[in-house]
Amino acid sequence: MPPIKKKPATAKELTEIENPLAVKPSAKPVSKTPVSKSKPVARKPATRKTAVKRKQGLSLQWKFVIAGLLLILFSPLYYGYVLKVFTSTGRWIMDIGEDPNYRTYKSYDIQIPKRYSVHGIDVSSYQGKINWKKVKAMKEDDVHVTFAFIKATEGVSSVDPYFQRNWREAPKVGIVCGAYHYFIPKKSGLWQARFFLQTVKFEQGDLPPVVDVEQLSGVSPAKMRMELSDFLMHVEEKTKVKPIIYSGLVFYKDYLKGHFDAYPLWIAHYYKKDLKAGADTKWFFWQHSDKARITGINHVVDFNAFKGDSLSFQQMLIR
Repeated sequence: MPPIKKKPATAKELTEIENPLAVKPSAKPVSKTPVSKSKPVARKPATRKTAVKRKQGLSLQWKFVIAGLLLILFSPLYYGYVLKVFTSTGRWIMDIGEDPNYRTYKSYDIQIPKRYSVHGIDVSSYQGKINWKKVKAMKEDDVHVTFAFIKATEGVSSVDPYFQRNWREAPKVGIVCGAYHYFIPKKSGLWQARFFLQTVKFEQGDLPPVVDVEQLSGVSPAKMRMELSDFLMHVEEKTKVKPIIYSGLVFYKDYLKGHFDAYPLWIAHYYKKDLKAGADTKWFFWQHSDKARITGINHVVDFNAFKGDSLSFQQMLIR
């Protein structure tokens, strides 16, 4: 078979043969239509000035709130109200199980009959030097010292060493005072009365004179009553005021009841919620405790209640 004649290669073919790595030009790329997407609305960022304004506005609101709270917290009216509520609540809790008419007063460290509104003490040299200003300032709830009976004399020769000081200083702070004589039945009642009045000068606004009789001192009840009668008559004659008789409830019932009923009484009967001296007993003062703690006094003190209101108490005073 005769050989086939090859067609001579073209220049393009020769180039491809010589350079097989040559890249053929690519066809025109097919254009892809992009998928349309909704363009988000751009928000205008808050400027620094606006942010500062917002921050300042919030801060001012809190400042007003804090200022208001401080005004309330430091208000005397607010504290008065809060303290009153807490005090009342605390008092109610502490009084659970107690008789509301005979409850414990923590300041005085004793139980006090609550139905009385006028309270007082009686003192002698046993209490030592008294700061009467502190005594007057002491108060728990409505209980405070309104009056004081002060020992002046005993027998026919003994003057209480603190009498003159107490008699002078207690009225200066507004405490109503009365003076008492400790009666010794075996001594002359008349001489005891004279000695008492030589020591004490009663004035308008004082409580009536008091005679303290609580023992027989070795004499008969009849002798005691005779001397006591002499004492009472002399003091009443000189002062124009009926003296008050002080005694313990038992001693009064045993030796005095029915003999001196015209005179006002001051009865000692401790740690009881009521003074059961009898409906016919003309008592005005009740010494219901002998161990009260009073600010300004370094020893325990007798504590007393007056039977009546403040108007009745004023009517008891010397005019």
